[in-house]
Amino acid sequence: MSNKLNVYKKIQVLRERYIKSSVGKEALLQLITETEIAEHVYNSNAIENSTLTLEETEKILLQIDLERFISERELFEAKNLARVVSYIDKKAMELPLTLDLILMLHKMLLSNIRDDIAGRLREGNEYVRVANHIAPPPKELDSLLSSMLQVYNSNVYDSIISRIATAHLSFEYAHPFVDGNGRIGRLINNYLLIRDGYVPINIKYIDRKTYYDALRAFDVSGETRIMEEIVGRALTNSYHKRLAYLEGKKIITLNEFSKQNKLSHANLINKAKRQTIETFMEKGVWKIGVL
Repeated sequence: MSNKLNVYKKIQVLRERYIKSSVGKEALLQLITETEIAEHVYNSNAIENSTLTLEETEKILLQIDLERFISERELFEAKNLARVVSYIDKKAMELPLTLDLILMLHKMLLSNIRDDIAGRLREGNEYVRVANHIAPPPKELDSLLSSMLQVYNSNVYDSIISRIATAHLSFEYAHPFVDGNGRIGRLINNYLLIRDGYVPINIKYIDRKTYYDALRAFDVSGETRIMEEIVGRALTNSYHKRLAYLEGKKIITLNEFSKQNKLSHANLINKAKRQTIETFMEKGVWKIGVL
C-alpha cells in the first residue's frame, strides 16, 4: 500500500512539472504525440500476435511499401488502430466515455477487417475464451460495462493508477467483443487518462508476460496489484519522456550515459525498468535526458 502511494505521489509531482513546463509548447507536444502513434500501434498489435515490426508499422503509416508480403488484415490493423489513437488524442477532452463511444471506437478499429462484428457487443451464442478464462455470457455485457464506467467515474478520490488498472481489468474480464478486446481496452486506458488530465501510456510488447499475468491474477482472485504496477511504470515512463523534451534536455541512450559517467549499464537498466531514475523507452531503446 505504501509503495503504491509513493508511486502515486511521484506521478503527481511529475504531472505538476509537466503542466508547468508544457506552457507555450503545444507544437512540441503535438510532435511527441504524433511520433508515438506508430509505437502504440506496434506494441498493442504485437501483444495480440501481429507479426509486424515497429519499422514495418512505421512504413505502413507513412504509406511506404514493405519488403515482404503481409496479410490485408495486418495492414488494416495498423492503419485502423493509428486512426483510433489519433481520434482519441483529439476527442478525449471533448466527449465523456460512454458505451456508445466504445462501440464507435470498436467499429473504427475493425472496419474492413470484421465488418460483421465491428461496433457491436457479443450476442446470442458468441462466447470467447482467453487462455483459461471464459468471458461472461453476452446477456451480462451491458451491465458489466455500465458498472465499469460507473466505478471509474465514482471513485474520483482513488489514485489514477488504481482507477485505470481496475477499469482495464474489468473491461478485459468482460471481453465484450468477438475480436479487438485487448486493443480497445488499452485505447480506453488512454481515453480516460487524457480526459482526466494525464498523459497517455504505452503498454509495451516486451511486458506482455507480466501483462497477461495481471489479467490472470484478476480472473483468479480479483487482484489488481500487478496491473497497477504496469500502469504506474507506464505512466511514469510517459512523463519522463515528455519532461526530457519539454525541459530542453539532451537526450542520449542509457548505454551512452553509463559510459560517460562510468556507471554499471546493467544496474542502470534495472533502475530504468523500475522507473526509479528518469529514463524512458523510445523505439525499444532506454534513453535519458541530461542537462
